[in-house]
Amino acid sequence: MDIILLGPPGAGKGTQATRLQDEHGMVQLSTGDMLRAAVKAGTPIGLQAKAVMEAGELVSDEIVSGLIGEKLDELGPDTPVIFDGYPRTAAQAESLDVLLSTRGRTLDHVIELDVDEDALVERITGRFTCASCGEGYHDRFKQPVVEGTCDKCGSHEFKRRPDDNEETVRTRMAEYRAKTAPILPIYEARGIVSRVDGMASMDAVNSAIEAILKPA
Repeated sequence: MDIILLGPPGAGKGTQATRLQDEHGMVQLSTGDMLRAAVKAGTPIGLQAKAVMEAGELVSDEIVSGLIGEKLDELGPDTPVIFDGYPRTAAQAESLDVLLSTRGRTLDHVIELDVDEDALVERITGRFTCASCGEGYHDRFKQPVVEGTCDKCGSHEFKRRPDDNEETVRTRMAEYRAKTAPILPIYEARGIVSRVDGMASMDAVNSAIEAILKPA
């Protein structure tokens, strides 16, 4: 089973993908992580990507699709995958069709985590983590039991991501709507798109996704 998880940054795709990996043995293909790994490993495509990035240019669809193809070949045909961050455009959606069909794969589901922009801004701008163990917290939804002390490791040092600010979050949302959302009609025409309330609890979102993957 191959699926696409869609949603703007902060919608919870990473959290849900981790659960699907644990529960179904699926492999999350995050293009950002794969790109960094290929550059670090010095693979042929990684070297191409490094040269492009060092020139201050955007990595092409061809390079990104090449990364996906390499990973699919490495995993083999029987490993179910979750596409996260790909495809982002109509051109990439067409490339994915080719990548899958030439490997005897089919796309089973496209699941969009539907979010409210204002609520998402609050969710992202309020989050912080323990600088020692990485345990996650939130100004409103999950404060440490003892103020200033990590519940997990007892550290007193916390940090926030510098890009977790309202302006950046709204810019990401606008980019998602402009570039990624237009691919939905492609998959809606095939009848494989489902939407889940991404603002629900993590368990509720997981249950909704499970219901889509294993319909009664």
